[in-house]
Parts: sequence; C-alpha cells; structure tokens
Amino acid sequence: MGEELYLSYSSAFLIGLLGSTHCLSMCGGISASLSMALPVGRGFRLRQTIMLLAFNGGRIGSYAIIAALIALLSTSATGYWTQLGPVLRTLAGVLLILMGLSMGQWWQGIRYVERIGGPVWKRLSPLTSRVLPVHHVRQALALGALWGWLPCGLVYSTLGWAALQPTVGSAATTMLFFGLGTLPSMLATGYAATWIRRLREQKHFRQVAGLLLIGFGIWTLPITAMMHSGHG
Repeated sequence: MGEELYLSYSSAFLIGLLGSTHCLSMCGGISASLSMALPVGRGFRLRQTIMLLAFNGGRIGSYAIIAALIALLSTSATGYWTQLGPVLRTLAGVLLILMGLSMGQWWQGIRYVERIGGPVWKRLSPLTSRVLPVHHVRQALALGALWGWLPCGLVYSTLGWAALQPTVGSAATTMLFFGLGTLPSMLATGYAATWIRRLREQKHFRQVAGLLLIGFGIWTLPITAMMHSGHG
C-alpha cells in the first residue's frame, strides 16, 4: 500500500507539472496581476515572492480540501457498494484521457466537464472582489483559496484520481502533490518569465504532455489494473 501511495503522489506531481500550461490560461493571469499590483522599490522581489507563495498556497489548499470532501463521499460509498471502485477508476481514467486530448489540442471535450463546477464558482466568484486589489498576504491567501474552486478540467481529472485513494488523508495529499507540480509554472508566470509563455505555445510540448496524460488515464482504467495484477 505504501508503494502504491508513493507512486500515486509522484504521479500526481508529474500530472500537475505536465498539465500546468493548461493552468496558465485560467490562473496565470491572476498570478501575474499580483506582481503588477505591488509597488516597485526596495524589497520588491521578496514581497512579490511572498505574495505569489501565499496565493498559490491558498489555491493548493483548496485542492486538498475539495479532495478530502470528495474522498469522504467516495470512501463511504464504496464501503456500502464495493462495485463502485471500478466505476471510480473508469471515471478517473476517462477524465485524464480527456484532459490529455485537450492538452494535445486534439479535442476540447473536457470543457463540458468543466461546466459541472459552474454553479459553485458562480457563488464564490463574487467574493474575490472583496480581496481585490491585493495588498496584504492574507488577501493573497484568501484569493488563492477562492481561485482553487475555479472550474478546471485538469483539477477535475486529478480529483477523480484522488477519489481512488483509500483514505481521506491520502486523497488530500494526492492533490497537494498535484498542486506542487503546478507551482513552478505559476511562479514563473508571476515573475513574468517569457520562457513559460513560449513553452505554452509550443505545439510539440503540448502534444507530448497530452500523450503522457492519456497514458496515465489508460493506466488508471480498471482493465489495465487487472492486466497489471494478473502479471504480478
């Protein structure tokens, strides 16, 4: 079990790292605006780093909370209905495959999945105006915590995978590692790094990342798990 969790955590980190160019289109703008709102002067880079870390800390924390809530439901449900496990695995695998197709720019069907979180975000998004413009760390943390609920196909794909974890804590940790995987790109965007924008525009990088996400999805599917266990 420990080895399986380790593989899940490291894989979740890799999914976040590979898919982070998708995050830039949804979270990159707000991350960059935090830096632009800060007055330039002595200690600017330190203040910028603290603000970016606070924002992303809040965002990643929300991912972990959402995963814990979903895991509470999924672990309880599988306790009563053991056949739910393969259903969850199939859902998680399909979501990752859809995300891979979107990353590779082959098909954008994941957008239909993103609409699921629309009603929740409609209620939470007005709260962001209460912490804007951001001048303090607590405002950046609160903004990130709200932004973590923004409908995102990549987040939903990984949440489906986190729901497969045996405990609520391991599900939350899976999303924590996923969030850490997205952190380098988000920080680079906040620092206005031009290389991250060029990376996002590179067709071959997106296609390779998409293929790897599709591979994760296929690996997650129940039939693949059965084949793996059969070889073992």
